[in-house]
Amino acid sequence: MRARSARYGLRHVPAAAKDAARSGYWRYLLGDRNGTYPGVMSHSDHRAQVREFLSSRRARLTPEQAGLPAYGGHRRVKGLRREEVALLAGVSIDYYVRMERGNLSGASESVLDALARALQLDEAEREHLFTLARNAEAPTRRRRTPPTTVRPAVQQVLDAISDAPAWVRNGRHDIVATNRLGRALYAPVLEDPRRPANTTRFVYLSPAAREFFVDWDRIANDAAAMLRLEAGRNPHDPDLIALVGELSTQSELFRQRWASQDVQYHRSGQKRLRHPIVGQLDLNFESMQLPSEPGLTLNVYTAAPDTPTADGLKMLASWAATQDLADVEPAATKRQQ
Repeated sequence: MRARSARYGLRHVPAAAKDAARSGYWRYLLGDRNGTYPGVMSHSDHRAQVREFLSSRRARLTPEQAGLPAYGGHRRVKGLRREEVALLAGVSIDYYVRMERGNLSGASESVLDALARALQLDEAEREHLFTLARNAEAPTRRRRTPPTTVRPAVQQVLDAISDAPAWVRNGRHDIVATNRLGRALYAPVLEDPRRPANTTRFVYLSPAAREFFVDWDRIANDAAAMLRLEAGRNPHDPDLIALVGELSTQSELFRQRWASQDVQYHRSGQKRLRHPIVGQLDLNFESMQLPSEPGLTLNVYTAAPDTPTADGLKMLASWAATQDLADVEPAATKRQQ
């Protein structure tokens, strides 16, 4: 374990996952290459989360991007200065410094709105900022554990979608339910015997992921950013803490992506997969929250008609049917015996 610690540049790695499960926050996560490990969600750890998020958003903005004059000379800071953010947000320098040091307690919605505009936060980043502010008011409040199963009615909805792969995930990216085509499409992910299977674990820890996802680098970046957003929403989820601990100790790339503080939504778009049975599929996807199942998201993949991908989905459906038949025949034979 000492060698692994040296390789990854981590401190206190030997008991990382166990400590995370016991303590309820991620002391061991990499915040920078010098060994700062922001955590979730003791008082000091929450302040570190706020500090790292605000400072990273400030660092990416130049005065020109913010509409401020850029005076000559060498700037010692990357991005905007704190006083420049304060000016843009319409707050005092002391008040902004207090916020960036991690103290969002008492920040009004108007102040947070002004700060979001000053830092040019997108919708996901704005939600993350407001979530961190809510957590500052009630840092020990626990949310409901994300579900790992669905009601029979939800499974019936999935099964009724017969021409498109569909599956339901929770905020940790656990696959909690699929239809037949969904199981066939994500067969490489579901090869992991652990249940529920987890797509982010597959992306970062399975060698097969780089072959399966054509745009693997983008997928990996998206997965970490989505998980960071969920960590803000549900900082006390022990399974989420354990997952991030597992990924952080086994994947240097994940630690780098996690330390970037990026967050994002995953609502719609395109996903290119290289399926081991039917070849490449260029799919459109839509992700929809299930209002009756808080914390669960329905993902549906479709293909434009009269395209190679549409033909590939038909081939995938035929293959899925043969897999179902292969599962049924041994069971029928066993009953006859």
